[in-house]
Amino acid sequence: MADGRELIYYDDADTTLPPERAVDPRDLAPRPATAAMRHDVLTGDWISVAQARQNRAFLPPAHLDPLAPQSPTNPSEVPSLYDVVVFENKSPSFGPGLAEATADAPRADDPPQDLADLDAPGLGRTRSSIGRCEVVCFSPAHEGSFGTQTPVRARTVIEAWADRTAALSALPGVQQVFPFENRGEEIGVTLHHPHGQIYSYPYITPRTRSLLSAIEREGDDLFERIIAFESAGPRVVIDAEHWIAYVPFAARWPLEVHLAPRRHAPDLAATTAAERDELAEVYLRLLRGIDRLYDTPTPYIAAWHQAPVHTARDTARLHLQLTSPRRAADKLKYLAGSEAAMGAWIGDIAPEDAATRIREAIES
Repeated sequence: MADGRELIYYDDADTTLPPERAVDPRDLAPRPATAAMRHDVLTGDWISVAQARQNRAFLPPAHLDPLAPQSPTNPSEVPSLYDVVVFENKSPSFGPGLAEATADAPRADDPPQDLADLDAPGLGRTRSSIGRCEVVCFSPAHEGSFGTQTPVRARTVIEAWADRTAALSALPGVQQVFPFENRGEEIGVTLHHPHGQIYSYPYITPRTRSLLSAIEREGDDLFERIIAFESAGPRVVIDAEHWIAYVPFAARWPLEVHLAPRRHAPDLAATTAAERDELAEVYLRLLRGIDRLYDTPTPYIAAWHQAPVHTARDTARLHLQLTSPRRAADKLKYLAGSEAAMGAWIGDIAPEDAATRIREAIES
């Protein structure tokens, strides 16, 4: 890209696009400085303060879509027509600096960070928000989501997720890679263009730290036992050869579905071609079923939980957690006092009832 950011095209298996790609002709300002993290001594969490994100696009009209292919009237982020494209975020929460210089990505200002250093005590501790944030465009169309794509396109996106997971995991200082899709203005989406993101964190996230503690408490075979438990229960919504989707026993959200491989895989990069082929079909079925619950598209967060890069690779299993705050056609669940302040969740819908509705919608 014109400011030095990396951009990667992924073509469909049956693409009609030529192999040539245009050069980005824009005159862009230099990239923002790497954000800074501050340590919350009360929780042990690291908070990235990325002020450049204040300038990101907010619900632009179709003719100024920054994720559409460039045109004479739209100086967007992508120079060429594409099937799927991945590029570095213009206003990242993490990066572009890394623990060590890699290709065009510079070293951050402070020394390389290890987990022991990040967990050290003390007030007023700061670090550079090393890592990388990427945008994954599912289609050149202005509107849509993963669920509106064709099976061929869905398979291309999955391949891109797997490829980028492997590449980002190899960057110095990256501890965890997180692909996700936010869908709907109710979630806070600022672009209608069908896309997701991939965050590469310089630490293990709080949710994953909690997961690792659960594995330590329950045993290394925790995910095997979860899959067996859910398979025998009433909350399964899709039962496929390589994948299983279910509403979890202790679901927090009005709509919550977990999708996991039956075989242990720490991340998308470790899945087989057969598993990725089936995932394209299963994931589309799930998302389209979720959209059939109501007359309007369902807002959601689709979060791919992957094992940390350097630990728990044999025990922490790849799985999707799809969550939506929609509890009725015209009602949302808001995280107010108990959930937001105390982290103490109160469920609005019995998981078994939610599973029945979702299963019927998928099969209809």
